[in-house]
Amino acid sequence: MDFYIKEDGVRTSFEYGQLDISGDELHGYRPYQLMVASVAGCSIGVYRKILDKQKINYEDIKVTADVKRNSEEANRIESIHLHFVIKGYRLNQDKLLKNLEISSKNCSMVQSVVNSIKVEETLECIELSK
Repeated sequence: MDFYIKEDGVRTSFEYGQLDISGDELHGYRPYQLMVASVAGCSIGVYRKILDKQKINYEDIKVTADVKRNSEEANRIESIHLHFVIKGYRLNQDKLLKNLEISSKNCSMVQSVVNSIKVEETLECIELSK
């Protein structure tokens, strides 16, 4: 990966497109946003693969990330709470929770920060009716 300095931040390009990074949200994604997006995106992606592989039906999955930062230590990320909300019919919450634990152990981004950022995952099931 190559990164280039620009007036208000840094720029890099990938096959999907250009990425601008800046401490100022007017000029790009903030580094902490990218870190949280990496952890959340990887986590939901691995979880989805596990559910699909097990042929578990669901209508929708949403993840909300709550981030705690320490302003006294360079504003470092101390914890990320990922709250998964799954909507579907006849959901088995125990099985979904077990699969969430498995996905956390297999998510490369969660495992990359395991000794420096506390990542907590919770699950909420919303039962849909026909």
